[in-house]
Amino acid sequence: MSDGNRSFFARTALIATAALALSPLGVLGQSAAAPASSNQSTTSVSKDRWLHVRVISSDAKGETVRVNIPLELAEKVLPAINKHRLHDGKIKIDDAHVNDVELRALVDAIRTTKDGEFVTVQSNDCDVRVAKQNNHLIVHVLDKENSKKSEVEVKVPMKVIDALFSAGKDELDLVAALHALSAQGDTELVSVKDHENTVRVWLDSKNVTD
Repeated sequence: MSDGNRSFFARTALIATAALALSPLGVLGQSAAAPASSNQSTTSVSKDRWLHVRVISSDAKGETVRVNIPLELAEKVLPAINKHRLHDGKIKIDDAHVNDVELRALVDAIRTTKDGEFVTVQSNDCDVRVAKQNNHLIVHVLDKENSKKSEVEVKVPMKVIDALFSAGKDELDLVAALHALSAQGDTELVSVKDHENTVRVWLDSKNVTD
């Protein structure tokens, strides 16, 4: 991978990684959300939008963690949490510049450009794809460095990324991003598969996971 491609991928992947700040909302809201009762149908559907996080461990314990959070609840709970870098529904980041590139300018450039493949890398170590498709930023990484392959795919609507970066300097607005996410249809946001865990983060109108 050339230095230019590596630098561009690092900056673009950072935007997608920032968008992943949405996925820990299940952990933040876990104490506030009541678990689904045992007699609740797995096909129960609500008009509300729900963010789901599912983690399946492949180790000897074989643990599975499922978190279901209504976006409306998360929007209300987040501003009330003030801990570490999270205040008033916003996360403070150290620096909005990476390698002398202003992140908001990069977001705007990606938002206004046409759909296409930004970065495609195929090597013995890993395959990387960064693209914009149907107003979604897509990052796909396949790590082939050892026999235990790992695969990561992130698919985030550009409107959600715009909202995430709509706060002041050096901040990410999680509440605004959630509000933008609530307007989206059913969509899978994050998929991670490796030899230890399978992680999935997605959005739909069901109040329970699959």
